[in-house]
Amino acid sequence: QVQLVESGGGLAPAGGSLRLSCAASGRTFSSYSMGWFRQAPGKEREFVAALSWTSERIYYSASVKGRFTISRDNAKNTVYLQMNSLKPEDSAVYYCAWPSTPWRLPSTRVGEYAYWGQGTQVTVSS
Repeated sequence: QVQLVESGGGLAPAGGSLRLSCAASGRTFSSYSMGWFRQAPGKEREFVAALSWTSERIYYSASVKGRFTISRDNAKNTVYLQMNSLKPEDSAVYYCAWPSTPWRLPSTRVGEYAYWGQGTQVTVSS
């Protein structure tokens, strides 16, 4: 059974930091790229960051580049999102996602991901 469990969300002040974790199980984690997305109330789910199975390829959305860092530990089947210099507009539910196909480069498209976690709330106060 495929499972993704996010943790690490919460309340942070503007300019603060949070680190999200996503524990994955049920598939060979090290064979897949992984992604982080977010969804704010009334908005569509949007791409945040993604990385390949070896971390060789890493992509960020323009809105978080330079502030967020995605990483993974294949020995722990976990992907991370370090979020620094947080802004109120970063407030959203954050989801990690597992793509449909192994050995594919990271995708920024929601439709390329087959499995999603339950999400973790991030709220940034101004």
